[in-house]
Amino acid sequence: MELLRVQTIASKSKDGAIPAMFVRSETEQPGITTVHGVKLEVPIIDFNNPEEGKVLSEIMEACKEWGMFQIVNHEIPSHVIRKLQSVGKEFFELPQEEKELYAKPLGSDSLEGYGTKLQKEVNEKKGWVDHLFHIIWPPSSINYHFWPKNPPSYRETNDEYLKYLHGVVDKLFKSMSIGLGLEEHELKKAAGGDNIIHLLKINYYPPCPCPDLVLGVPPHTDMSYITILVPNEVQGLQAFRDGQWYDVKYVPNALVIHIGDQMEILSNGRYKAVLHRTRVSKEETRISWPVFLEPPPEYEVGPHPKLVNQDNPPKYKTKKYKDYAYSKLNKIPH
Repeated sequence: MELLRVQTIASKSKDGAIPAMFVRSETEQPGITTVHGVKLEVPIIDFNNPEEGKVLSEIMEACKEWGMFQIVNHEIPSHVIRKLQSVGKEFFELPQEEKELYAKPLGSDSLEGYGTKLQKEVNEKKGWVDHLFHIIWPPSSINYHFWPKNPPSYRETNDEYLKYLHGVVDKLFKSMSIGLGLEEHELKKAAGGDNIIHLLKINYYPPCPCPDLVLGVPPHTDMSYITILVPNEVQGLQAFRDGQWYDVKYVPNALVIHIGDQMEILSNGRYKAVLHRTRVSKEETRISWPVFLEPPPEYEVGPHPKLVNQDNPPKYKTKKYKDYAYSKLNKIPH
């Protein structure tokens, strides 16, 4: 069965016409619903600031008030990030039939693989994006079938990025834990410790002749605890703030951090998941590399026991992550 990919549609849409399934209603079109001329300056945090107390308070404030922030001086070398971007871009520039070797199997429960449609949209509209998902950690959860063999350095490059990413993950969890009044190790332990799944996604947004009419990814909060995202230089990320959609300012060499649903649940609502979406460009290809830090499928997530008492009853149900994800992806109330 031939699945239509957005990259293929984009290559045939240069005359300006795009299929109706991509055209959003006026209440969603970014050309109409974006606040123009203003870049949202989400908090930028110097991760290597010698004043550790300042870093802690900035992260805590950003998690509570914004649900997103950008970190600079994060100790992932820029050449490691550039290589990650290069091999991901090369994969999407391969011939279509080669990319299809990594296609997500029809009927698969897993997100892993190359594909186009991720979740059911209420209005049956489609996002202007193709993607590749694969788990990069822990080793017991990796399925190399979904890791591209081309370019040949793909696996080595991802492994090197992961090696540095571990330090960022640990520091984020420790800072967020202290920000909740817990011991520094308690939040990561409650989230699944060394079994936390690190799911890499590459989003590939080809140029679109009508960028004001379409969305790359529609408005959503991430299901993860934390998302750590590497963007390329093409503007596209938008966040919802004070009832409006804004472009998020692109900061070179920064990592974009999103608070996801599981962290909102685990913190009993103290940290807020961020509502965001992506728009696309008329001339340029936007690519991003989020890593979603998620619980294992059978892992139960609910408010941390130390954050619940008579004055603060649990605001969320405790449930297995796979059940949460199924409900959310299939738009079932949960």
